[in-house]
Formats: sequence, C-alpha cells, structure tokens
Amino acid sequence: MKSFIEVSPESHFPIQNLPYGIFSTADNATHRIGVAIGNLILDLSVISNLFNGPLLKTQQQVFQQTTLNRLMSLGNEAWKEARSTLQTLLSESNSALRDDQKLRSKAFVPQSSAAMHLPADIGDYTDFYSSIEHATNVGTMFRGKDNALMPNWKYLPVGYHGRASSVVVSGTPIHRPNGQTRPKDDEPPVFGPCRLMDFELEMAFFVGPGNTMGEPINIKDAHKHIFGMVLMNDWSARDIQKWEYVPLGPFLAKNMGTTISPWVVTMEALAPFTVDNYVQDPQPFPYLKHEDKYTYDIKLEVGIKADGSDHVGTVCQSNFRNMYWTMKQQLAHHTITGCNTRPGDLLASGTISGPTEDSYGSMLELSWRGSKTVDIGNGATRKFLQDGDEVVITGYCRGDDFRVGFGQCTGKVLPALSLK
Repeated sequence: MKSFIEVSPESHFPIQNLPYGIFSTADNATHRIGVAIGNLILDLSVISNLFNGPLLKTQQQVFQQTTLNRLMSLGNEAWKEARSTLQTLLSESNSALRDDQKLRSKAFVPQSSAAMHLPADIGDYTDFYSSIEHATNVGTMFRGKDNALMPNWKYLPVGYHGRASSVVVSGTPIHRPNGQTRPKDDEPPVFGPCRLMDFELEMAFFVGPGNTMGEPINIKDAHKHIFGMVLMNDWSARDIQKWEYVPLGPFLAKNMGTTISPWVVTMEALAPFTVDNYVQDPQPFPYLKHEDKYTYDIKLEVGIKADGSDHVGTVCQSNFRNMYWTMKQQLAHHTITGCNTRPGDLLASGTISGPTEDSYGSMLELSWRGSKTVDIGNGATRKFLQDGDEVVITGYCRGDDFRVGFGQCTGKVLPALSLK
C-alpha cells in the first residue's frame, strides 16, 4: 500500500498508520481533527463530506468537532470504516484528492506549521502499575528482593485514579513541584522544591464507547471500547511521593503534570504488530482471562537533552511487549465494580521497564535510587532530572519497509515557582 503523498521510510506516519490528532494553524485558530501522513496533516473538517460509508454518511459532523470524543464514541466498526475511507482517499491510485489541486491546497497542512492540542476532553485518568520488571525493581529497592512484589500484584492490575486536569500535550513545560519531603528519616519533614524529579516511560489508551454505570465491560468485548494509544511521560516527584504515599498512594507527587503525545495511533494500525501476551502465573480470574493476543511490539526510547545542548542522550530502550497485564485486562478490571467509563477517558500502563538495565523506564531505576550516575552524553551525567532538562520519548512499530509510530512526547523541566 502506497500513498500519493511522499513518505520517507523512516517516517512514523505512512499510509499504514494514519493517526488522529487535534491541530490549529496561525491563520485558523479553530481546533480541528487531522490525520498525519508523512510530513503533512490531512484536515478532516475540509473533507468530511467524503466519508460516505454506511456507518459514517449520517455521522459526518464528527469530523467537524474540536476534539476526538465524538469519533471515539462511535465504536470500532465506524473506526474501521473511517480508516478504510482514509486509506482509499490517500492511496496512489485514487484521484479524488490526488488530482484535485484546489481541494489539496485546502486539505493538507504542513506539520511544521501546525500547533497540536490534546486529542480529547479527558474526563477521567487512571494510571496502572502493569510492568513486572518495574514493580520488581521498585519493590526490591524499598522492601528487598524477597518481598519485591506485593501479594496482590499477580492477581489484579494495580492502579490508582490520577489527575485529568493536568494531562498536557507534548511540548508543554512542567514546573518542578514544591512539596513536603523528609530527607532524613530521623528528622521532621521539610518544605521546598522537589529534589528527585523523574520521568516515567509509559503508554496510554483512550476509551471509546463507555459502559453504563453498574454494567462491567466483559473482557471478551473490551477491544471494542479501546480507540487507540499514545506515548506518555507520567512525571514523578520521588521524594514527595516517598513521604506522602502511605497509606493512600501517589497524590502531589504525580499531579503536577502528565504529558502525552499528540497523535493517537488506532488499534487497527497496531494490529499487525501483536505478539504473545506475557505468560501469567498464577492464572488470572475468569473475568480477567482472554486468549487473544493483545500485546504489541512497540519499540520505545527515552532521551534527555540538557539545557543549552542540542544532543539528546538515550538513557532507556524498552518495549511495550514487556507489559504483564494487557489493556483489555486493565479495562475489564477497572469496570468490574460497575464503574462507568466515557469516551475520552485515559488509562495508562504504568512505567514500562524491561529486563535489562538499559531498558529501565525511570531515573529511579536507572540510577538505582540515586546510587549511580546515568550518562546523557557530552560528558554529562544525571541521577535525577535537573532544571532545563528536556525528556524526549519516541515509539514505533517496524514493518517490512515502513514504521507505524507515535512521533514524540516531549517536556522540559522548569524551576519550581516561588510561593507568593
């Protein structure tokens, strides 16, 4: 499959991908739905009338919206129809867009001239803790190797409700938070800027159609409720978290900001890259059990760029296939109580760490709680993030001669704000 739009083999956005995002331009501040193809954005508000399939011909207004929530709510059959229409319109053999220069001039926007925005109105955000390597590493640091995993960890996808209001799009800077910490265990806490600022390499998925309160989502149908995925950096203030997390878990250590990539890669685009699910022992309860593959070979990388430097030093290379709990299991568990979800809800993986030291998905692990330094290139090292550091997360799946990728998820650490 090829497009009439020229796409580099190294591009994250070939015709096999076609992720959705929300963008605006200098000459048109209206937020609108776009699809990435090569270095361009196809403005769906301009071509909404071309979605003439049986499911979308009466739903063309969804492509005129300022967020993806309405499109997410339509369900996976409508999503498949939209994808098929887009691939047809962008194929090298279809003349509808290819040969209409007037329409092309209106419909395509260079990515370099667009501003990207949050893909959806995020009503709720939940963060899981689903990487066994990460959970084992953190547990080993704080409880010892013999008690690394809590007794519940292999029985259920552990998670907590995060702060949706501070989820921001890639490129948004994050201030180092102020808070209470306890640097010395035998002395009272102190107040001031976080000293142990960290990134967390994560991925997240957007919920499509929700469920009625009181009616859990059956794991056999969970895929019908998952629209697509984004990269995520769930920033973490480790010293604030250490002092506050007993007994209710993360609070201020997480709510200063969570960064996601602007492009939502659909599950249809990711389908060719499924791999075997992590072997789970013990067997999960029936409500969490599924035999179909729902784990993906997504290559992930984290780099740090020091303030004033052009060099991005790679500190982590991991893969989404390292996840113990699948997205279907996370969603089924989330709703087993009857909790209702809604289109645009965001559910995150938790830190994605692999089995080797260079695949650990946080500075906490890479520096092993600050006991060693991490090389970020050009002679610079880190134990935790410094002011001015920019964290750059990328991710993609590799096809035979193309990539299906997510672009970048970036954010720069700014100094803590002075209290008035």
